[in-house]
Amino acid sequence: MGDKPKSPSKSPSPPAADSSAEPVSDPLRLQAAEEDAEAGSSDLDSIFGESNSSSTTSINSTILEYRRLHGRTYQNFKDAEYWGPNDDRQNEGLDMAHHMMYVAFNNKLHLAPLENPQKVLDLGTGTGIWAIDFADQHPSAEVIGTDLSPIQPVWVPPNCKFELDNCEDYPWTYPDDTFDYIHIRGLVGCVRDWERLYAECLRCLKPGGWLEQQEFALPIAGNDAPLPDDCVWHDWGAVFREAGRKMGRSFEVTDHWEGWLRGAGFTGTLHTSSVRLPIGGWAADSRWKEVGLFNRLSLEQGLEGFATYICTQVLGWRPDEVTVLLAKVRQAIKNPSYHAYYPLKTVYTQKPLASE
Repeated sequence: MGDKPKSPSKSPSPPAADSSAEPVSDPLRLQAAEEDAEAGSSDLDSIFGESNSSSTTSINSTILEYRRLHGRTYQNFKDAEYWGPNDDRQNEGLDMAHHMMYVAFNNKLHLAPLENPQKVLDLGTGTGIWAIDFADQHPSAEVIGTDLSPIQPVWVPPNCKFELDNCEDYPWTYPDDTFDYIHIRGLVGCVRDWERLYAECLRCLKPGGWLEQQEFALPIAGNDAPLPDDCVWHDWGAVFREAGRKMGRSFEVTDHWEGWLRGAGFTGTLHTSSVRLPIGGWAADSRWKEVGLFNRLSLEQGLEGFATYICTQVLGWRPDEVTVLLAKVRQAIKNPSYHAYYPLKTVYTQKPLASE
């Protein structure tokens, strides 16, 4: 708790998140490019050149009868609560965000110091892209991805499988001491009782196994100077803070996860790190420019999906009010003067060995 975002400085090849990093007190800023970094389409073009579903759980017709709201589809798994759409438009944005994080972590899928993991669980796997990539990199490991929606591809590595499951259904069906590694990502605003979920992670990890979580954090801020008082990014953050309070599912997980992990029984060192994710292509360094451009693409792709359910169903807004907010956010995404960013934070810790 209390760790501030660190990011590349003016050196040409700055490190990504340090896998052993502790909270920092003097974060370095990203260096902005001298030219107009949002000269936009040419940068995007430099990155881009010219489904079916599967699950190890039987998929009945009710689960596949997705709920519909304002032209978007949402999961329909038992009594599970989740605010994000599960349609192709949103899923494409999730895959863009996966690449963004992979580049931000210097082409790493994890920061925990894993040694030949044999059994891996990816909670809230989404499109399954992280689980598939991890299975490719670790062919001797069995990788299980769980999610509320059967949106994962059919053709996957032979050591990867997907299961329909709600991570808030306790206790989990996995026996004690099952996994060498449990990976969590992108579950802000999704879990009511994190301490209970972490306790299940602790139970299901083998002695010496690792739990790692990566989450986006608030606020969205200016890299070089504070954002203007009338900037819509302030309103955007306030929307999700208030929605989290009303749902009882916080979007500010990273502010509390250390206390929740301790409360769940994790006694080992909590390794934390944070990097700044630029919004748009304003960073001077080529790697962070790529991160920023994919961040912009992911946000533009998922923007409506992020806000529709939250604003209309949780906060009670009218659709026209949501439209106005989204128009302002789209303008802010493209504004080259803001040099806006938000933190990507990581925590990982180890289950004690049986002898400890």
